Amino acid sequence: MHALPALATASLLCAVALPAAAQSVALAGLLGSKALLVIDGGQPRSLGVGDTVQGVKLVSLSGDQAQVEVGGKRQTLRLGGAPASVGSSGTGTGGSRIVLSADSRGHFMTQGQINGHSATMMVDTGATNVGISVAQAQQFGLDYKKGRPQGISTANGVIAAWRIKLDRLRVGDVTLYDIDAVVSDGAMPYVLLGNNFLGRFQMNRNNDQMVLDKRF
Repeated sequence: MHALPALATASLLCAVALPAAAQSVALAGLLGSKALLVIDGGQPRSLGVGDTVQGVKLVSLSGDQAQVEVGGKRQTLRLGGAPASVGSSGTGTGGSRIVLSADSRGHFMTQGQINGHSATMMVDTGATNVGISVAQAQQFGLDYKKGRPQGISTANGVIAAWRIKLDRLRVGDVTLYDIDAVVSDGAMPYVLLGNNFLGRFQMNRNNDQMVLDKRF
């Protein structure tokens, strides 16, 4: 992934699209007095206050937050936060679709939350369960040692791990409840979204885009 210029602050990108007229908008970075917005999983677009792109207007920019407007509805975005659905006429009961775009390495990355704590996540179809490192679990305040102990075989031998249950795992506007995860004593830069997460969705991939429609 290419670094932004010195004044820019970037985060990993993802997009969430909902039915009806909603658009997914994420604040991906700041470039001087402009905001870098990712709209519906596209490439980052640079907007100054008052500018409009793809129907999304940047209303204000302050600190690490930006306020945008779509179809007369406003939403505040936070740098590094999960994408927001803007302009939806729905009931606000939560989303059912996740649309991810591959990064330059072909990985599907996203910002999400575990039990309310922000986390960088990566889709891993080779993982059986959601995977979390011990360091990450400590950051999220998870009491993982109360979980069921087990061992995981790696190239460097067997490492300690604990099977736990997460109260909430959120990606964009989609929230899953009571989902299993494995906390392992290994170094992982991201939370891995394994097949027990993916299995709750109908998954379709088209080149560098992955669409996940929630099944249950």
